[in-house]
Amino acid sequence: MRQTEVLVIEDNAADRFWLEYVLKMLGLDCSLSSVADGEHAVDFLLKRGSYSTAPTPDLIFLDVRMPDMDGLEATRRIKEERSRTAVIMVTMHDNPAYLREAVRAGAAGYLLKDVSKDDLIDAIRQVATGGAFIESQMLKGMLSEMKPGSATPSAARNLTKREREILALVAEGLSNREIADKLVLSPETVKSHVAAILEKLNVSDRTQAAIYAVRNGLVESSTAT
Repeated sequence: MRQTEVLVIEDNAADRFWLEYVLKMLGLDCSLSSVADGEHAVDFLLKRGSYSTAPTPDLIFLDVRMPDMDGLEATRRIKEERSRTAVIMVTMHDNPAYLREAVRAGAAGYLLKDVSKDDLIDAIRQVATGGAFIESQMLKGMLSEMKPGSATPSAARNLTKREREILALVAEGLSNREIADKLVLSPETVKSHVAAILEKLNVSDRTQAAIYAVRNGLVESSTAT
């Protein structure tokens, strides 16, 4: 299995060094590259994909606020050109507005710069395998501000009662293990239910499923508070 290609985009040299250092200290089997701003990151990424035999990054860490091109615009551009590249935003801003825009832009993860080592490891593992990771309190804050829809979309009508129950807990920010403990199920069973929910709703990860649920009135927005 080849190494995971990781690109760090951070205009602050100290923060960029810290993130690179942490990734190396975690002992992850990855190849690291770094650039200082979003504009250079997009250029770097497109050149790697078009003019170089070097592999395109699997995972990108980037800051929200950067000169020339901010992280949100960079994420949009990156996902347009390289949809299979996962993006984790690492920032000092816990404003739900930034989080909403990051998710809309296609980010699969959103972490604060004081993230714990354990959460950083979890985020990398989940995002690298096609999942998503947003710290639960931040996810709850974002979902609590969203207005639920009035009609149940056709895709959601295929959800079973158990799947709706699990979807509501996903919208609360609970992990599969926490959902399993709460419903007295095995983590494997919960994982299977979550996979079925994602397929039925035609969304790529649990964060998008939670947003879908609130937007379409499948769970009350107060669930996320």
